[in-house]
Amino acid sequence: MDDNPYEILLEEVPFGPVVARNRFFQVPHCNGMGYRDVRAHAEMRAVKAEGGWAVVCTEQAEVHYTSEISPFIEVRLWDDADIPALALITERVHDHGALAGIELAYNGMNGPNLTSRTAPMGPAHLPIAGFTDDPVQARAMTLRDIANLRRWHRQAVRRSLNAGFDLVYVYGGHALGAVHHFLSPRYNQRTDAYGGSVQNRMRLLRELLLDTVEEADGAAAVGCRITVEELIGDSGISRDDIEAVLGELGEIPDLWDFVMGSWEDDSVTSRFGEEGGQEQYVAGLKALTSKPVVGVGRFTSPDTMARMVRQGVIDFIGAARPSIADPFLPVKVAEGRAEEIRECIGCNICVSGDFTMSPIRCTQNPSMGEEWRRGWHPEVYRPRHADESVLVVGGGPAGLEAAMSLGKRGYPVVLVEESRRLGGRVADEARLPGLSAWIRVLDYRHAQLERLEQVDFYLESPMTADEALASASEYGFAHIAVATGSTWRRDGVGRWHTQPPPLGDLPVLSPDDLMAGKRPNEKKVVVFDDDHYYMGGVLAEMLAGEGFEVELVTPGAMVSSWTVNTMEQRRITARLLDVGVALHCSTAVVGTHGEGVRTACAYTGKEGMIACDAAVFVTARLPEDSLAQELLTRRQEWPGAGLKSVAAIGDALAPGTIAAAVWAGRRYAEEIEAPTDDADATPFQRELTAID
Repeated sequence: MDDNPYEILLEEVPFGPVVARNRFFQVPHCNGMGYRDVRAHAEMRAVKAEGGWAVVCTEQAEVHYTSEISPFIEVRLWDDADIPALALITERVHDHGALAGIELAYNGMNGPNLTSRTAPMGPAHLPIAGFTDDPVQARAMTLRDIANLRRWHRQAVRRSLNAGFDLVYVYGGHALGAVHHFLSPRYNQRTDAYGGSVQNRMRLLRELLLDTVEEADGAAAVGCRITVEELIGDSGISRDDIEAVLGELGEIPDLWDFVMGSWEDDSVTSRFGEEGGQEQYVAGLKALTSKPVVGVGRFTSPDTMARMVRQGVIDFIGAARPSIADPFLPVKVAEGRAEEIRECIGCNICVSGDFTMSPIRCTQNPSMGEEWRRGWHPEVYRPRHADESVLVVGGGPAGLEAAMSLGKRGYPVVLVEESRRLGGRVADEARLPGLSAWIRVLDYRHAQLERLEQVDFYLESPMTADEALASASEYGFAHIAVATGSTWRRDGVGRWHTQPPPLGDLPVLSPDDLMAGKRPNEKKVVVFDDDHYYMGGVLAEMLAGEGFEVELVTPGAMVSSWTVNTMEQRRITARLLDVGVALHCSTAVVGTHGEGVRTACAYTGKEGMIACDAAVFVTARLPEDSLAQELLTRRQEWPGAGLKSVAAIGDALAPGTIAAAVWAGRRYAEEIEAPTDDADATPFQRELTAID
């Protein structure tokens, strides 16, 4: 075997009293499970360790009840009662030979304390710096409060050791904790020994680091996750500040983990940021400390990873999203299978789990969050239950995932696609501005299908019900999965209008029309976005980039409002304004006529009019389920054809996100012998509260 070109990524790295088995480091990341779904959380981390990550960390762990971030669901270490849940994580991570890390967080001005109802504390009297604009204000910490914080943090360190963690973080990143708030001039308005100069502003960090090192006493390594840039100049943490911090504190912890000054800037979607985009902010900082350095950047290319290590930019390849998309990324690099990496597409659907307080999910990896609940694994599939074959109709995300997963279970599969290419909506949407990385959903599955001898696929192969039944009879298909996708409506029906509004002579196009290359004949276009995810904004951006005069109308209070959950809403708004799109929020299109669209205020109903030459309706979709419905009505013909089941899956059943379609494909493959839609019992494990 040739030498592995990525051997440098497989080197052991000692830090403090521990040794990492390689340079792959799963940095702390939220998951929407936290203290609520303990076993599911532990198993998710365990699969990362099984996949070769040398260090596997928790998300931020709340150290005290006076600093909690309800309604968000993180892990807690308020008192000894929380130790068993965290010990389960370390146990499962250790089962697979990885080091377990915990990110201790006193959330400070980030925590509204909606559960504890105590007043949040920070460096100054300011409204809390959270995600939900709660009507809560933090009070300025007294010296006694700071002494309490140091004691509570020490207690959390001790509990972390009792839970078995190998690495304990002091958290000062992302504007999500007191350390960041004290360090940043944006929040620190103090005039005492903890405010003013950078030396004073880093005092709390120094004290917590020294306390943690003393409390750990060599039983665990101590890390520091810290903001290196807030991107607001001297008003926030700047390059000069972080260089001063490293100059004075660089040798205290055993490891440094560099991040940006907000989660939004640290986890930029692929639509607005390239792989390794943080290198410019991290470069050169490693020279200021002798301790190993972790850096992130949505790394998906082992070439980029190896280069950054060789050039001395970082020592560890930090990853949250790439470790979610492919928990076995390190194993694949080690085994010379880098081409099989399930690359992160940077859509941030994983982040939405935290923002919606629901178990984490992933567009690329449908097993994410289902490791314990449903027993799904990203690489290992249950053997088939019977000697049966399957016909999959439709080569979009649901069909591709179903065919691949069925093939990996050992089923003979034939996938037929009516068009000249695989991918369905993925292939279409990946051509839109900023979404090119999404083609990885197709690329990965296409490559896997090519490797599976028991799976065949055929293009330009439309399928009717007669042909499907004949194929079942002739080729012995016991099951048919209909993954024929969906189409966007042109009649305006969606959330705002559940019945079609009155439409006149104005030309109306759908997203499908635009993705197929059709364009308005004239230049003035209104995009009506009642979908509220990315499609309306990205189509408006595309049309503006092509020279159209675009006005976007949405009943939402902001453009693409659901993308708050993927942390890109502000960037979407800024992009649209930059390209000259006029925005009309809290406004609905209530009708059209030859000269334009009629509008109404979402609150008062006051009507108006926008002159335009055409409209694009981004409202709702209809499933393309005619094949499935006809086959279901002809159930009496199934026995004669040897057919046992027919199921519509993905968008053909209920249009949703690409992530939902991929998940539906995996679910179909997992449940083909026993579908659970009609089950009386809950088809997945739940974490239940025990009542004494």
